[in-house]
Amino acid sequence: MQSQADIGLIGLAVMGQNLVLNMNDHGYTVAVFNRTTAKVDEFLQTTAKGTKVIGTHSLKEFFSTLKRPRKVMMMVKAGKAVDELIAECLPFMESGDIIIDGGNSLYLDSERRMQELEKKGIFFVGSGVSGGEEGARHGPSIMPGGNQKAWPFIKEIFQSISAKASEDGLPCCEWIGEGGAGHYVKMVHNGIEYGDMQLICEAYQILREALGCSIEEIREIFTSWNQGVLNSYLIEIASLVFAHKDKDGSPLVDKILDVAGQKGTGKWTGISALELGLPVTLIGEAVFARCLSSLKDERVKASELYPCRKLSPPADKKQKIEEVMQALYASKIISYAQGFTLIKLAAKEFKWTLDYGSIALIWRAGCIIRSRFLNDIKKAFVKNPQLDNLLLDPFFQGEIQKAEQGWRSIVSYSALTGIPDPCFSTALAYFDGYRCQRLPANLLQALRDFFGAHTYERVDAPRGTFFHTNWTGSGGNITAGSYSI
Repeated sequence: MQSQADIGLIGLAVMGQNLVLNMNDHGYTVAVFNRTTAKVDEFLQTTAKGTKVIGTHSLKEFFSTLKRPRKVMMMVKAGKAVDELIAECLPFMESGDIIIDGGNSLYLDSERRMQELEKKGIFFVGSGVSGGEEGARHGPSIMPGGNQKAWPFIKEIFQSISAKASEDGLPCCEWIGEGGAGHYVKMVHNGIEYGDMQLICEAYQILREALGCSIEEIREIFTSWNQGVLNSYLIEIASLVFAHKDKDGSPLVDKILDVAGQKGTGKWTGISALELGLPVTLIGEAVFARCLSSLKDERVKASELYPCRKLSPPADKKQKIEEVMQALYASKIISYAQGFTLIKLAAKEFKWTLDYGSIALIWRAGCIIRSRFLNDIKKAFVKNPQLDNLLLDPFFQGEIQKAEQGWRSIVSYSALTGIPDPCFSTALAYFDGYRCQRLPANLLQALRDFFGAHTYERVDAPRGTFFHTNWTGSGGNITAGSYSI
């Protein structure tokens, strides 16, 4: 078969199919293959009917259709399946060809795959793709990383099919960085997504149970919020969820079981934060909130042992609704601050060169966490590319200060009324800890030294000088030296 396809895609689940149709819409000829070949025929006879898509029934036939250098995008389940498919493809590939993993792979796997394939002359790209099925079809946010030698060959295709920001028309796709950087940034994106959704759920529960708002009132509140600083995709679709009625005319959201699922990327973000020693507390709490939701039977039993007291709507209901908005906004800022700090530390650890402002820009459209204030994050990193934390930027300092009183009020109110708000409260605790000049870790170090001789530093000695005390000896003998911690 004559080589005529600009790119090939393997894996015709819905995401893969929609990316193929998106590429076709932008003038690219795409060859497709699926392990279950009947799916290829079905795709060509239905969704892809009338397109330039080339269907193939073997890897040999698939590779024979591709222009050189061959560009192969894989949309298969993360993990072992990716390695197995790469191994099957290698006999048909040559030096300079490109493999793109577009699934939700762990960044460490992408790092390894890039190094292994580079030895064979194959350029590997690990690319995050966000936006779900709709984004894949009409314009996702794309986060490619890996072997930068591949970027000139795929840049035009990826930026053509990506979402375009409404503010300036720029594509929501740019080269992220080396190795596993693309999938790492996508992982943190998903972690922030976990946090955003949990924050929205906490706001909803406070409005519903503590403030006594009807679902219709909550829909109106969310619609209003979407016109201001909270303007975002998730706030928008939440208002649409609240508007949806079941067959009996009641709100469908009330009929949905309160047990949340997850696919693992939020957990990966938390694990990475723990490994790097960084307090990404909000994303961690968002993951644990989903885990707690799964204990439905236990929660029902506990609710009978510890019944919640019935609440009456407060006299200052309108003010409290405004405070919920402030708590949601401030906590959202904390979530992004933690997320970008994690990306920065990972870049240092893995020696990636990343543009943090660019990352904020490619999240402005197409992806699940797209929101108005990503432009403000971009501006913060333009002003100071070395910014350690968004909380140190003047704009975000001002926003936190404006929201702080309402934020504290809602966290206090939730505690007093028994409404769980793990992400609102952990965000506030992080903020208070981050701005605290002296934490009680001095006592912690004393305790560690007492029971394990782990040593400590002193405020009146140079950093890096460690001391140990014989806490039970007479006079509490102190010795100094280069102790290991």
